Amino acid sequence: MNGTPLKQIPARLIEWALPYWTRGEAGRQTPQDLFRVLYLGWLAAFVLKVLGSSWDVSWHFKWLRDDLAPPHLLNTVGTVIAVALTIVHWYTGYGVDRTASRLIVWGTGVFLIAIPLDLINHRVNGIDITAWSPSHALLYIGTALMLAGAIRGWYLGSGRYAEITRGRRALVLGGLFAFFLENAHFPELQQEYGVLELASWDRGQPYAEPTLLEFAANQMGRGVDRAMVLKFSLPIPDVVYALYAGVVGVAILVFARVMVGRRYTATAIAGAYVAYRCLIWPLLVGGGFPPSAVPFFLLLAGLAVDLAFLVPIKQLRPLMGAVLATAGVYGGLLAQDRVLEAPPYAPQAWPAALAALVVVWYAVEWFTGRKGLTAAAAEDRIAREARPAEMEGTAEHGTSRDAGSDAGSEAASGAASGAGSKPASGAASEVTPAPAAVSKPRP
Repeated sequence: MNGTPLKQIPARLIEWALPYWTRGEAGRQTPQDLFRVLYLGWLAAFVLKVLGSSWDVSWHFKWLRDDLAPPHLLNTVGTVIAVALTIVHWYTGYGVDRTASRLIVWGTGVFLIAIPLDLINHRVNGIDITAWSPSHALLYIGTALMLAGAIRGWYLGSGRYAEITRGRRALVLGGLFAFFLENAHFPELQQEYGVLELASWDRGQPYAEPTLLEFAANQMGRGVDRAMVLKFSLPIPDVVYALYAGVVGVAILVFARVMVGRRYTATAIAGAYVAYRCLIWPLLVGGGFPPSAVPFFLLLAGLAVDLAFLVPIKQLRPLMGAVLATAGVYGGLLAQDRVLEAPPYAPQAWPAALAALVVVWYAVEWFTGRKGLTAAAAEDRIAREARPAEMEGTAEHGTSRDAGSDAGSEAASGAASGAGSKPASGAASEVTPAPAAVSKPRP
């Protein structure tokens, strides 16, 4: 749209999009420009949702809840984009297969149902004492399903376009997994903010405004004292923090490492999340909001996952990886607690975390292998889809190159023997071409 006046952009966008607005089944051939716009839209939606949610949790540790607070509005913009994309996928069938479409539709539905339930919960019960409440859990689950659908859609679809390089495919897929990790880790911000909230009370300079503390105390039916602040800040058992991060968080990093396939995938995703938290921290604190503990230990967990994939015996990898990752999580928390600040984490629970992670790691590798969701499977699929197009091109030009020429010759000779005088090019024309990028949708 270079050179287009600003006021004409909406009309130009509508003019571009209208030809694509046709009913279709999920999995239909998607033009390259539309595929790119759809997934840029998903990235934009998740960026806005992450920014809004990060601001929101800090907001709730300082002031009373407000339905129209700026963080809620920012999150709502991201949600509106996500809903619009969901409708496009569902109605047109572009950009997703059937499974990805169902994941996105169900995720959006769960998220939209959770919004009024959360509002009703706040109207009836006042503020939520924890980010782990059922209504909040529905928000996380809905977002996780949306992300799973977007991940699957990009993983299956991006390889069909020669213009999308392997590096770009890996970068976007890794970015979507970083959003997935952020969403899964989000409830643990309760403890990461709570530990510093309690420390601020002990210093005599609480981050929370008096009105928020008084409201929470009235809700609990007691006065404003340390016991009340402890229940407001850290209502979750200590065992939950490290156990959840060491099983759920690491499992997401394993899933990402298997699907992306790059050597330092897990470290990069964990590093991206930690870097984001380090970037948003001074912005929030500079704006007068409470600080949080940053989960630096996730860097060790990500590195442990990547190191585990250097183990040559695949059957031993989950066991070795679980040992390394559990040591990274609990050892990292121990070091972080001594050097900086870490939430309470019950170090004696590490055997339970180790046993659970071994089982979950084996399950992740079994599932991705069985469903063909590995990086190697993606490359094989791309090669298979590209091969018929290469055969067609060589047949039309009467040339033979590498293995494609051998396949084309066999197809031609088979057609000649079965159809008499039928030319070889006719056989090549019967080969179904791989899905390709087109500029306009088919009627």
